[in-house]
Amino acid sequence: MYKCVMLGCGGRASGHADAYRHVKGGELTAVCDMDEERLHPFAEEWGVPNKYTSYEEMLEKEKPDVLHVVTPPTIRHSVMKTASDAGVPACVVEKPIAVQGEDYRDLVNLCENSNTKFCVNTQLNFHPANLKLKGIVAAGKIGDIKFIDASARSTPIDQGPHVLQLVSSYVDNSRPSKVFGQIAGGENLETRQPSPDNATAHIFYENGVRTCVNFGLEGGPFSNDMESRYMHKRVRVFGTQGFTHWRMDGWESFTPDEGYLSGEHVYGEQDVLGQAGLTEAIFAWLDDDSNVHPTHLAQSLAEFNLLMGIYISGMENKVIDLPFEPPDGIIDLLKERFPA
Repeated sequence: MYKCVMLGCGGRASGHADAYRHVKGGELTAVCDMDEERLHPFAEEWGVPNKYTSYEEMLEKEKPDVLHVVTPPTIRHSVMKTASDAGVPACVVEKPIAVQGEDYRDLVNLCENSNTKFCVNTQLNFHPANLKLKGIVAAGKIGDIKFIDASARSTPIDQGPHVLQLVSSYVDNSRPSKVFGQIAGGENLETRQPSPDNATAHIFYENGVRTCVNFGLEGGPFSNDMESRYMHKRVRVFGTQGFTHWRMDGWESFTPDEGYLSGEHVYGEQDVLGQAGLTEAIFAWLDDDSNVHPTHLAQSLAEFNLLMGIYISGMENKVIDLPFEPPDGIIDLLKERFPA
């Protein structure tokens, strides 16, 4: 059994903790939060025996195998660097992994020089319905992939990492080679996850697949009748002989052998299993270096580089070759473009 601990007891932390009902390879033994009014009720609710207000103390005393980092994105690197220096074997880090070029570069350096196995918590990759559809695509049942259409109705930085990772998973983590994008709106630039309100982009991948993505209330299409903007993530994969389409409340597919099929699911039930699958996958990577986690840090940084490429393409009105070196102060540049 792997020994697991968690930093942060905010809203997303419950999803990480709840997954341990289905996790067989490890157990959550400690949690940390500077706010004791959040820390103690969280530990009691999820039956976590050890509580800390200092994560450095938690790492020193617990000596965990896996650290869940459930903190705001503005402090990702410092926590990850501390975990790496402490010799933590693996970390599951909440998305988004970064917010602009400076922290992106710090994380690239960490990724290249750390022995810690980092993965990013884009758990939709492991939803049972998504795994089923990815199996159909990987088996060639829709023919060769020709085009992918994906979207979310929340901001590019909030739900974009989920969508871009899903696209990567369907193209076997082929890297993006160039992007042509547009952005609009600055109301979300002053939030804890600063971002343009809307974005759309055409993405070219190294394996020849092209993708169109849309993010935001103005650009992302409705995929169900739910009011919450967070419930409208989707990805449709078109092949030479058929298609697959995953939504947060259902799925559909067409193949020559089985024709048209569809089904519904409850997102919360799928998500706890997806979170458990993501957690088990980090254990598999610890067991065997060849079982690289699908959302490992280098892959996630390539997707974040793509997201910044969309921003710069929209500001400079040109196609951006990827990977590219993002400028410093992207958020400040966006604020100049979209003043309050």
